[in-house]
Amino acid sequence: MKIRSNAFEHGGWIPGKYTCEGEDISPQLEIANAPDGTQSLALIVDDPDAPMGRWVHWVVYDIPVIERIDENSVPGTQGTNDFKRQDYGGPCPPSGTHRYYFKLYALDRMLKLAPGITKDDLERIMAPHVLEETELMGRYRKESQG
Repeated sequence: MKIRSNAFEHGGWIPGKYTCEGEDISPQLEIANAPDGTQSLALIVDDPDAPMGRWVHWVVYDIPVIERIDENSVPGTQGTNDFKRQDYGGPCPPSGTHRYYFKLYALDRMLKLAPGITKDDLERIMAPHVLEETELMGRYRKESQG
């Protein structure tokens, strides 16, 4: 299974449009080669370089098996991110360059969970149902940092 974006390459720079310094909208994501038996997808976007530890930017689950997530769209049920919101919160590092991981999971069932679940709870509940996972990593540094 693969995940990519037309907005940035793996390991590349995330355009400001998708961050707190821009429109703060989610980038388009393309999905290929979900394994046989996939019934739903889940997506977690987080930053392992945050000063207080891993910072969760987006939690989405019960995504149908699709080939593209459109820019600024909500493809499934949203969980709660570390901004305490149920939506996409773009990169907004307090200092330095941070890495942002778009982690995609192929699951053998729809989870049918209520909106608002946290990343940790989602990972625990979906663990026995993960068929495959893949990730796309982008970097961002605030323009105001120089």
